[in-house]
Amino acid sequence: MSTIKDKMMMDRLAKAASEGSISRRSFMNYSMAAGMTASAATGLWGTSAKAAPQRGGKFRLAQHDGNTSDTHDPGTYLSYFTIVMAHTFRSYLTMINTDQTLGADVANEWSATPDAQEWTFVLNPNATFHSGAKVTATDVIASMNHHRGEDSGSAAKALLASVVEIVDNGDHSVTFKLDSPNADLPWIMPDYHLPICPANADGSLNWQSGDGCGPYKLVEYEPGVAARLIRFDDWHGEGAYFDEIEMLAINDPNARQTALVTGDVDSCSLLENKTLGLLSRNPNVEVDNVASASAITLPMFTDQAPFDNADVRMALKLAIDRNELVEKIAFGAATVGNDFHHSSAMPYFPSEIPQREYDPEQAKSLLKKAGMEGLTVNLSAAESITTGAVDMCILYAEQAKKAGININVVREPNDGYWSDVWLTKPWCLVSWGARPTPDVMYTLAYKDDAAWNESHWQNERFNEILLQAKAELDDVKRAEMYHEMGMISRDDGGTVLPYFPNFVYGRRKNVRHTGQLAASWMMDGARAGHRWWFEG
Repeated sequence: MSTIKDKMMMDRLAKAASEGSISRRSFMNYSMAAGMTASAATGLWGTSAKAAPQRGGKFRLAQHDGNTSDTHDPGTYLSYFTIVMAHTFRSYLTMINTDQTLGADVANEWSATPDAQEWTFVLNPNATFHSGAKVTATDVIASMNHHRGEDSGSAAKALLASVVEIVDNGDHSVTFKLDSPNADLPWIMPDYHLPICPANADGSLNWQSGDGCGPYKLVEYEPGVAARLIRFDDWHGEGAYFDEIEMLAINDPNARQTALVTGDVDSCSLLENKTLGLLSRNPNVEVDNVASASAITLPMFTDQAPFDNADVRMALKLAIDRNELVEKIAFGAATVGNDFHHSSAMPYFPSEIPQREYDPEQAKSLLKKAGMEGLTVNLSAAESITTGAVDMCILYAEQAKKAGININVVREPNDGYWSDVWLTKPWCLVSWGARPTPDVMYTLAYKDDAAWNESHWQNERFNEILLQAKAELDDVKRAEMYHEMGMISRDDGGTVLPYFPNFVYGRRKNVRHTGQLAASWMMDGARAGHRWWFEG
């Protein structure tokens, strides 16, 4: 090392490696940035790192939100079960690392033209489908085109709306040509709808076979019940330590958690926050509590009465006590929301926007102005959507009574919620996974023509700024734009956003990870299957 500063950096990296709080990829990147050669960094990792992950064993995961309506079509992915399964048997162009940076997956590297209107992704030559075929540019193009075009019903269609052409460069790379700049394009590629699947001879996508190029091969799958996967030894990435993975769809939170405590499963998604204190005292269980940009939303159809009235929407936003919900439902494992879908865990967070407070008297006044005193509305929810889902809605209903609002909480079946309730009923509870940037979130669910515009909200100024921010390379100006978008969404939008919940899940003591967990999705960015291992 050439300087004292470099030596101090390497000491910190070595300490992090010994504690298991840094991934090998991040360790190598930082070491070489400090001036070490790749071989020297590899040697230091070997002598500093915590005991190396061990291969072997069958990993049993109790996963919530499995539905009989789930399919292999990535454009229709909705449930948490399919999201975790997809990240286990399929791969993406890029991935969110455990340190929240953007990393390589099927693409080794990427670069843009100065105007950010063309992005080129160089593919990993070792990427291979479970069927034995190498991943090619043709497969990548078919995987993206599956979500594009007028006839596409994919939920990711809006994310790729600016793509006008995807070109096979003939050198194992592809170039995305856009009709407008998009500095976030590489961050869009890990969206769970965009896995790389094999292409058919006619250029369409072969998603039906369940063939993938991920760390595990899917060998059995019964939607809404279970899936079994075995390690794919030709996977191009790091990890995949388990020999086999069994995913069990257990929507009942008590049954799911009991399975973890008794050792019938090795890990369990979506723990009940009210039992975290008790679980933390169990010597055989580890609890992972990860702050994230995941969100709980209550979207109203703004094109249907009574939600087409802005005063009614504002009254419902004022009639909710977010702090009480965080305390009594999330048991503190959440961040208070402010009715715009931009978490402090995302870049460009507009912290100066005033926090909306519980004000039933003002809500009552707005309803009187709208001629809707004594308003009665239905709010749909299901237990499987998030921990304490129905209880949260019942508590909200109690809070709203002080404003003269009667919220009738409709307890919906867990199975089929995403197909029969969300985007179908005019007011319901929704749990959103974290997205890496505000542009991705707004484009996916708040843009005027987005397939997942869950509130049917239309605001010309909001959509104008969204396009401007997507093209803005000046971070200061971009932050100003997101501030204005947050204010518009907060004051005019059709979404009540109570809080941003932490990802809380559990594992048996012998299930280990590096100490860093991706905050993009539950279960280590939905990649626990290939990042974790058994100890001893």
